[in-house]
Amino acid sequence: MVSKNQIKLITSLQQKKYRNQHQLFFAETKKVIDEFLDAQFELVQIYTIQEGLFSQVDQSKICAISEAELKKISALVTPNECLAVFKIPVHASFEARGLIVALDDIRDPGNLGTIIRLCDWFGVETLLCSKETVDVYNPKVIQSTMGSISRVKVIYEDLIPFLKETKLPVYGTFMDGATIYAEKLPEDAVVVMGNEANGISPEVELAVTKRIAIPRFGNIQKTESLNVATATAITLSEFRRN
Repeated sequence: MVSKNQIKLITSLQQKKYRNQHQLFFAETKKVIDEFLDAQFELVQIYTIQEGLFSQVDQSKICAISEAELKKISALVTPNECLAVFKIPVHASFEARGLIVALDDIRDPGNLGTIIRLCDWFGVETLLCSKETVDVYNPKVIQSTMGSISRVKVIYEDLIPFLKETKLPVYGTFMDGATIYAEKLPEDAVVVMGNEANGISPEVELAVTKRIAIPRFGNIQKTESLNVATATAITLSEFRRN
């Protein structure tokens, strides 16, 4: 049985300030929880309505609850069968090498989650997020990554100093850039993706060394822009193909 204090704590973790305060986050569905367990994230507690789901876990870390109790703590419209609370890991400093994606003020949790999955798919180990970007431990982000977050290092950084100091070429995606399909793209680079509504900010734009674009092929060409996650997929595919 889950206590009132536990319910209060878990539901508070839907807010960033309480995740930061307690250094905890939660994940739902067995697949996502298993990914975090396999990645050795530190487990605090699993709450489940189904016995025997996590036989590999120390049983003192498992709390049997009812469907009504799960509904109280779940962030899903239709709760699954389990929820787990984990400690937020502390990432050491990273080495600026390989292909790095940098996000400039991405606000939609679904977009961030999809981009993390894309980084996992295309072998991008490090994802840099501006401090204005949505929190990676937001429950909606966690669920939309489908476990990929356990394999991608997500770091929040003041982008401008990093981009100015890095020795890697910095590619930015713009409507008026050079077509990405004609570029010889390097293996090691930073790729900046901008805000859903406003694109890359003027301050970050100054640190970009190469402007690239995904050209439109429609005859009318009235579409204003691509969704940022879709643009990230095309961009990473081209970098890997090259």
